Amino acid sequence: MNFLFPLLAVFIWSINAIVSKLSATAIDPAAISFYRWLLAFIALTPTALPGVWRHRHEIRRVWWKLFILGLLGMVLYQSLAYYAAHSVSALFMGILNALIPLLTVLLSIFVLRLAPTRGIVIGSIISLAGLIWLVSAGDPLRLLQHGLGKGELMMLIAAASYALYGVLTKRWSLALPNWQSLYMQILFGVLLLLPGFLLTPDVSLNAHNIPLVLFAGLGASLIAPYLWIQGVFRLGASNTSLFMNLMPIITAIIAVMFLHEQLHSYHVIGGGITLFGVWLAQTLKTPLRRQKLHLKQNNSSRRPPWQR
Repeated sequence: MNFLFPLLAVFIWSINAIVSKLSATAIDPAAISFYRWLLAFIALTPTALPGVWRHRHEIRRVWWKLFILGLLGMVLYQSLAYYAAHSVSALFMGILNALIPLLTVLLSIFVLRLAPTRGIVIGSIISLAGLIWLVSAGDPLRLLQHGLGKGELMMLIAAASYALYGVLTKRWSLALPNWQSLYMQILFGVLLLLPGFLLTPDVSLNAHNIPLVLFAGLGASLIAPYLWIQGVFRLGASNTSLFMNLMPIITAIIAVMFLHEQLHSYHVIGGGITLFGVWLAQTLKTPLRRQKLHLKQNNSSRRPPWQR
């Protein structure tokens, strides 16, 4: 039953893509971004604040890292998704979110000095082809003529921001418990989102947008991360990450059933190719360097001793 933890987390995040789309007509992106993380901050305060006080010296030492993580994970990632929802479908958002594991691996090559593998190289090329097919709606020549749309570009930046968030979290390995670290990141996120919130003309809450804020602030921001952490603890990070590949499928089913979005062939083809590339990058782990070393050794053995 341990698989239920990451599965439920992915299900909640898939619904959150639908919530992001619904928010486009119910509340300003700056408003829901701020309300979401303010609600999460308030909900975490009773349990996280005592621990934050105990670790205040460590927090003072690494505050700038927490600030950057808050900017990437709480501000850029979800805020851009709310703005992108005005021009892209929930289907598209779900598929783009599935790229995050691949982007994380690619960034890890440069930031964490992760050794590239066959899967990363082949999977990246395949995923890029699928992404081009998806973004161009099955017509790559049109993409060359008109370029990326505003919403598509924002979603790509959002996915890259969250991938970098994951890589930096691993590189820095902050000496803070997970929830205290998350609490401080949310605090910085709220502070960064405050100016945009104050400059927004209409930030009113009503019967239509309050449920969206509640789901985003509690379900997607707190409950899903808790379930995901439990999944990592029980199944391991590698096995848990595979569940992320289910997100575009679940999102597509919900979007078609409840938002009545049209599932086109380019969604299936482009999304399928993209996901196949992500799967290859995650599962085909033969290092490229080992292959090069093996070839070098074979070539060396064929040369006369005085040339070795």
